[in-house]
Amino acid sequence: MIIVLKPDAKEEAIEKLIDKISHQGLAVHDIKRGGVGRMLGIVGDIPQALQDSLDRVDIVESVLKVREPYKLCGRRFHPEDTVVSVGDAKIGGGNFAVIAGPCSVESEEQILSIARDIANSGAKFLRGGAFKPRTSPYSFHGLGLDGLELLKIARQKTNLPIVTEILSQEHLEIFAEDVDIIQIGARNMQNFTLLREVGSLKKPVLLKRGLSSTLE
Repeated sequence: MIIVLKPDAKEEAIEKLIDKISHQGLAVHDIKRGGVGRMLGIVGDIPQALQDSLDRVDIVESVLKVREPYKLCGRRFHPEDTVVSVGDAKIGGGNFAVIAGPCSVESEEQILSIARDIANSGAKFLRGGAFKPRTSPYSFHGLGLDGLELLKIARQKTNLPIVTEILSQEHLEIFAEDVDIIQIGARNMQNFTLLREVGSLKKPVLLKRGLSSTLE
């Protein structure tokens, strides 16, 4: 649900309304739209009595029900562009950034050579697979943690933020400390336990669309 506030709503009255809603166990997102108006986004199971009473609040201009399931990331809650900042690089809001690198990290010489070429070409992020989810057990599955260490060396020498894929929850702590953007592969897009854990790290996530996945 979104509450559109009147342009002349006083800050004190807005804070009282936020407290009233929060005391119902609901999450309130204060959306400031820079000259266009101000809204409150409400997430949670909203009691009918509260819904009915909101229309009668003096500072409320209108109440809109949000039917989309992706409330927190939708344009209604976030009318402004999201800009993800990693070091000096930015993604979104009109910023164009290229993420480039090898499918898998194979050696220090390989990753450093590619990283330097990438940096000289103007790309903003170095992507390389330390852990590789291969279909065949006989294929190369990456260098693992050793590959992550090589990515860190490349970052130190080129100042490129690193992007690499996480496959297991056991590496969450290491990725939270060492990786700038965590990649979730198409195979793990429906690994809901891993998604929740990665989301709790509060780090940028590169989410690859899984097969047959929809926006919802």
